[in-house]
Amino acid sequence: MIREEIWRLLKPAIETAKHSAAGAPGAMSDRDFLEALLYLYRTGCPWRDLPPSMGYWHAVYMKFRRWEARGVWPRLWKRLQAEGFAEARSLFIDSTTVRAHPHAAGAPKKTAPIRLWDALVAD
Repeated sequence: MIREEIWRLLKPAIETAKHSAAGAPGAMSDRDFLEALLYLYRTGCPWRDLPPSMGYWHAVYMKFRRWEARGVWPRLWKRLQAEGFAEARSLFIDSTTVRAHPHAAGAPKKTAPIRLWDALVAD
């Protein structure tokens, strides 16, 4: 998913945003990790439905959480904005772009008349 020329630009920004190379390197490379995240965001599937070819879902989830806890994502975003990544833009999602569940659309309205007893009890 990530083309080679894009990865050559991203790799230094990711290495700088991570700050630390302490500890043993993970079994999953940063590129494979980002491709797994892109797959998740593109398909909208839950973590557990990540195909095995993208890596073990729990390993991807834990690396995501570790990067979140260490503040890698905001540093990476700042780094991408500061360098030659003019194409990187912030994504805003509002209610006009989010699809409703099929059950939320077209349901008949409840227009039954109020019964006298229900009206008396409500008061």
